[in-house]
Amino acid sequence: MSAREKSGLTHLGKAGTVFHFDYDPSLLETFKNQHPGNDYWVKFNIPEFTTLCPITGQPDFATLYISYIPDQKMAESKSLKLYLFSFRNHGDFHEDCVNIIMKDLVKLMDPRYLEVWGKFTPRGGISIDPYCNYGKPGTRFEQMAEYRLMNHDLYPEKIDNR
Repeated sequence: MSAREKSGLTHLGKAGTVFHFDYDPSLLETFKNQHPGNDYWVKFNIPEFTTLCPITGQPDFATLYISYIPDQKMAESKSLKLYLFSFRNHGDFHEDCVNIIMKDLVKLMDPRYLEVWGKFTPRGGISIDPYCNYGKPGTRFEQMAEYRLMNHDLYPEKIDNR
């Protein structure tokens, strides 16, 4: 039995990847955190996120930042890539996309802490940068989430670097 088969991962290392064009959270997979006794950050930078405006059908583009402190499970990056690609033909507002992604990842991993920040490119002269986060209830990470939500954008960029 190969290491991939032992891990239970179905996307990683598989030739002939199939891309789903409609929102599909079932694509997400996890693997065991090898350091559950440590608090540490994992950050995914996704510079090519694409979704559709639910009203006009026009494409929306963003850089997403997904940061989390794992507990027992971690997000497998290829499955995350395929999941995010599944938003390509999905129609939702920017704010909905980041909240849906956050909720799907919380359900998947049950992390100690997680945040999703979307930096969408301007359309009509306005850019939208929704941010949401989660801290595991009853832990210090719940207070961390509240603090980071209240203080997350104290120093917004002064130069548009998109």
